[in-house]
Amino acid sequence: MSTPPLDGKVVLLVGASAGIGADTARVFAEDGAALMLVARTEEPLAALTRELTGDGHDVAYTTGDISDATSVAAFVDATVARFGRLDGAFNNAAMTQGGRLDAVPEAEFDRIMTVNVKGTWLCVREEVRVMERQGSGSIVNVSSIGGLRGSSGMGAYQATKHAVIGLTRTAAHDFGPLGIRVNALAPGPTETPMLDETRRAIPGGVEARIAATPLRKAGTGAEVGATAAFLLGDRAGHISGTVLPVDGGFLA
Repeated sequence: MSTPPLDGKVVLLVGASAGIGADTARVFAEDGAALMLVARTEEPLAALTRELTGDGHDVAYTTGDISDATSVAAFVDATVARFGRLDGAFNNAAMTQGGRLDAVPEAEFDRIMTVNVKGTWLCVREEVRVMERQGSGSIVNVSSIGGLRGSSGMGAYQATKHAVIGLTRTAAHDFGPLGIRVNALAPGPTETPMLDETRRAIPGGVEARIAATPLRKAGTGAEVGATAAFLLGDRAGHISGTVLPVDGGFLA
């Protein structure tokens, strides 16, 4: 049998409580990773950790808020304290938003920028702090197909996802000489609680995108997780600074 792609690697998974994050945790565990799961709410994290440890996987969790620098440093340090190192990170936590750009309240605009953009930057900064000492590491940030094109109704969210791609590409240049790879995923419509929020915010918008997708279906969190596992693993050892759509061909 072939070696699992994340066998022996310690991976930090941020935004693990539901949706893409929880499904990705299951993929990473099956692929051999030791996992630290992070989200703001403890109950779903604890339940997922019980599920995965019950299946024999090495998994721990801690709560944290990516918009708070002290919290981010603490959960990165907790990962190293628990597992001794940090080989990979999947930065998935984010919030969504709907409405025309001129209708977005200023406080909501500031909040989504803080969570999605500043939060990603804080995660990368603290993860690199550990990986630089090791001389190696791989980071995958979650953007969106909304970070590669525009559409109406989610302008503030899409602006943040464009920014995540800019952060990722710059990080690949800054940290590549340190032996650290940084890539991004751009999921299309993926069956998650967040997609249900989008359905409510933009009636008919999700179904229109699925109808325009060559595979004629939404993706799954497990499909996103499998792609992330490839980018975090050694088989992607010469891939950095890329943005990989997981979108059923929507951007083709």
